[in-house]
Amino acid sequence: MSQPVRAGSDQPLPTVRWDPFREIEDAWTRMGSLLGDVVGGERRPYGVLAGRTPGLDIEETDDAFIVELELPGVRSEDLSIDLRDNELTVSGEVREREARGTLRRQGRRTGRFEHAIAVPGEVNPDTTTASLDCGVLTLRLPKAHSSQPRHISISEPTSTETT
Repeated sequence: MSQPVRAGSDQPLPTVRWDPFREIEDAWTRMGSLLGDVVGGERRPYGVLAGRTPGLDIEETDDAFIVELELPGVRSEDLSIDLRDNELTVSGEVREREARGTLRRQGRRTGRFEHAIAVPGEVNPDTTTASLDCGVLTLRLPKAHSSQPRHISISEPTSTETT
């Protein structure tokens, strides 16, 4: 059986098993590099692909907004949380773990990140609390007194004059 050869060469082509997943991964990496070159810079080393928004839930209760943000691999000492007007900014760093052996594949992102979250109402920043548990950052943002709902009673008309 003859081996396929490149045009103009006497050497047979190497026979490598085709792996469609490797090709998809390679294309994804090349696309990320191209986009990173265009819009990446230092803050976003993987370009647009690194800008993926993490899992986020915002729940509104009568007296507060509860924000839950998925931040796997982030330690509390590597986080910074700022609140200005109605914008919450969570920034930090995912540190690269120390490899104990030969790293064969790396799919986890490391480096600095920043997420800006618009809070849908006024917040009292003095009583805001934050906790990090199992990779989920939970922020309790109490509503400002002026934005808490109030019940307004309907009164009867004071007098109705007929002519």
